[in-house]
Amino acid sequence: MAISASISQNLARFFSPKLSISHSFSSNLQFIRLPATSIVAKQLTSHTQGLAPLTASLVSRASASPSTTTSSADHSATFHGLCYVVGDNIDTDQIIPAEYLTLVPSKPEEYKQLGSYALIGLPASYTTRFIEPNQKKTKYSIVIAGSNFGCGSSREHAPVALGASGVAAVVAESYARIFFRNSVATGEVYPLESEVRICEECKTGDVITVELGESRLTNHSTGKEYKLKPIGDAGPVIEAGGIFAYARKTGMIPSHSA
Repeated sequence: MAISASISQNLARFFSPKLSISHSFSSNLQFIRLPATSIVAKQLTSHTQGLAPLTASLVSRASASPSTTTSSADHSATFHGLCYVVGDNIDTDQIIPAEYLTLVPSKPEEYKQLGSYALIGLPASYTTRFIEPNQKKTKYSIVIAGSNFGCGSSREHAPVALGASGVAAVVAESYARIFFRNSVATGEVYPLESEVRICEECKTGDVITVELGESRLTNHSTGKEYKLKPIGDAGPVIEAGGIFAYARKTGMIPSHSA
């Protein structure tokens, strides 16, 4: 049975095998372009089952890290904590190597284990460990990166691993399109874009505050402030816990209790 036209039109913004994302955050984010009438219940169920292992055990961003605080009023959040700085072209193999993709995020213990391997694929030139040995959480709740962050394979485990490790937000000069999409779809991390190369002006261990409502990053260690590109329509989706949680919250699809 086909989904009603109004629901299909809403969902059309979020589901498509050919994703089209606008990186101009100042305008409304356009996630998907696909004919609304092409979505049927069976297809939606298939999509849901595919993402279920990645969304079933999402950890609240407010409790993801002791150094991160969150305020959800008016779809805005504030994150405060230490930052971890990386360069350009950090690919998904560096974020979470393929050998760990057998871990199932819907299982709480494996979700935590996945997080413990976040950014373990970084080269030896990164002398500071993102996660200390024998730990499953990082002390760095904000990742600051250069251009093309999350390039490489399309694995959804990349943002999931970062979220599971305790990361609340990534601030990069630019993203690989699929990583941005997966971050929004899973609701694990906020993928924020900077207007300048903040990665060249911050260092690992700096104390950072990110204010979504103000689209601002403050480096308390240097006293500098930076303008971020607004997160736009992606913000409420991430805040809800991902694309399906948002669809249920807004009535696009039935809730679990319906």
